[in-house]
Amino acid sequence: MSKHPPAEIGLMSPRILGPAIGQAVRKLDPRSLARNPVIFSTALVSLLSTVLVAREALQSGPAVWTGLQIAIWLWFTVLFANFAEAVAEGRGKARADAFRSTRTSAKAKLLEDPADRSRTRPTDIAQVEPGQLILVEAGDTIPTDGTVVAGVASVDESAITGESAPVIRESGGDRSSVTGGTRLVSDWLVVRVTAKPGETFLDRMIALVEGARRQKTPNEIALDILLAGLTLVFLLVVATLPAFASWSGTTLPVIYLAALFVTLIPTTIGGLLSAIGIAGMDRLVKANVVAKSGRAVEAAGDIDVLLLDKTGTITFGNRMADAFEPAPGVAPRMLAEAAFLASLADDTPEGKSIVDLALRSFGFSPDAAKDAHIVPFSAHTRMSGVDLPGGVSLRKGASDAMAALSGAPLAPAVDQIVKRIASSGGTPLVVAQDRKVLGVIHLKDVVKPAIRERFAELRRMGIRTVMITGDNPLTAAAIAAEAGVDDVLAEATPEKKLELIRKEQAAGRLVAMCGDGSNDAPALAQADVGVAMNTGTAAAKEAGNLIDLDSDPTKLIEIVMVGKQLLISRGALTTFSVANDVAKYFAILPALFVGAYPGLAALDVMGLGSPQSAILSAIIFNALVIVALIPIALKGVRYRPASAATLLSRNLLVYGLGGLLAPFVGIKLIDLLVDLLHLA
Repeated sequence: MSKHPPAEIGLMSPRILGPAIGQAVRKLDPRSLARNPVIFSTALVSLLSTVLVAREALQSGPAVWTGLQIAIWLWFTVLFANFAEAVAEGRGKARADAFRSTRTSAKAKLLEDPADRSRTRPTDIAQVEPGQLILVEAGDTIPTDGTVVAGVASVDESAITGESAPVIRESGGDRSSVTGGTRLVSDWLVVRVTAKPGETFLDRMIALVEGARRQKTPNEIALDILLAGLTLVFLLVVATLPAFASWSGTTLPVIYLAALFVTLIPTTIGGLLSAIGIAGMDRLVKANVVAKSGRAVEAAGDIDVLLLDKTGTITFGNRMADAFEPAPGVAPRMLAEAAFLASLADDTPEGKSIVDLALRSFGFSPDAAKDAHIVPFSAHTRMSGVDLPGGVSLRKGASDAMAALSGAPLAPAVDQIVKRIASSGGTPLVVAQDRKVLGVIHLKDVVKPAIRERFAELRRMGIRTVMITGDNPLTAAAIAAEAGVDDVLAEATPEKKLELIRKEQAAGRLVAMCGDGSNDAPALAQADVGVAMNTGTAAAKEAGNLIDLDSDPTKLIEIVMVGKQLLISRGALTTFSVANDVAKYFAILPALFVGAYPGLAALDVMGLGSPQSAILSAIIFNALVIVALIPIALKGVRYRPASAATLLSRNLLVYGLGGLLAPFVGIKLIDLLVDLLHLA
């Protein structure tokens, strides 16, 4: 199995376009066409036109050539609508094939005795049931989904996430979930199987990416109903034209009426609607986010409130040493050296950051603590340090623990430093040498760079951000102010998170949140958009409707952008399509009846060559405009943060006005070419 992610596949890649051409033909199956009422109607009209042309040819009728061209362009319209959908599906299928290649048929090492790792029995993974224990050792591919119950190991998840750096998996906590198809790099794990054969996370992800389980969203269903309604309206309009033509002393061949019907119904958005939705989900997959439904992607575009966990999302997650603040009469170098020596054996991120700060500030030698006795941190003493040769004792720890160690309250100046650091949202660590307090180390949650600007961008979109943290209100408020969030929920518990989400939803707002722990599962399930981290527990991944394979909580912001782009793309192309149809109606009908009613010449602003030329030009334009808009449907309309009113104005100006003008220009140019080549 490759350790590197597959190369990115472009939508216009031959690997996509080749199969899409064949798929466009296969989608002519009536059962496939019936899912799209507009294109289904177009296909029926194309079939009718083909039959009429064949009959005209057998009778040696005069309109065979024009009718044949109309039939060809009608089938071209249907095929390109199918092609747009097939191209959108193509990348999903390519990604699914890449995921499928990571699945393993290797046998699992079933543990016969959980207490004895040496007693295993090779078993076909298809026969392993949920709840059973399997052993996975260095170099093995994890055969199925499960939860780590024993051991700590590095796991290569590059086949799924694309990240080459291994991640740590261990029993307990929120990083105990493992995924089938990933590979153990070191050590060993005992895994309790959580998935039935064929129902692993990878299996479900393949089905979702391929679109096999993609259901239409409420927005798409509503738009389908609108398009079906418009189709019926124009069907009635066209059905009344023969009687009107007969009454006015003219005739309209049935094939002309069929072509006119197709040009008037909203074929543009009808042909691209499915492609827009599939492409939106594909953009999430490209960002390493798997959507369980299109509904979640759409909801992301409409959310009003975004809940973000502080640790790992807004801050880096590990407290970092920011400054050494000495007690009165103590030299800064003396405090820094004591903190440095007391932290050399401290493998925690906090301890390493103290060493780094001391090295950057004073350049101490690591050999200074040679032969020292390490005093590890314990929850009972709440301090750690070293005992140096010669009887020198160095300790660092919580302020009250250090006060107890010195046998007296902290000096007022030191106590003031401790309180100032705590009130600013930091964590004070007091340092002492031989029970004498030397000063305080200022540890702080470091807010991620540019996070404030991203929150400002969300605010411009009309989204309110809420930071969720278990910190006390004072610390939480300080970090929230630095990060620039709109609100904060301090001392958060699972119940408080759930209560906040329900309160916002009761006020009519859509809520998004992310989580990775089992305690986040209720809130993830309740939120309109729940983003579960791939590193999280099985309960969290089951509760969320989006899964971030990179386990990056800030991905919520990207998800919102993709959701908004999906909605805006659909709205923009719907606006263009409806305006297009209105323009075609007023562009073509005067040309059809100007001979019978000369007064219509005032409305015949395009001056088309003849009724035959008008119909043929309109049907050609109708087909070509779908081809022209496929890139927009697949890539999406570019989104810029703005209010809903601004976006609506821009849509009406660009796509509404563009949809009105395009048919007049396009049909006229095609009409000139048709006349020049004597095609009608």
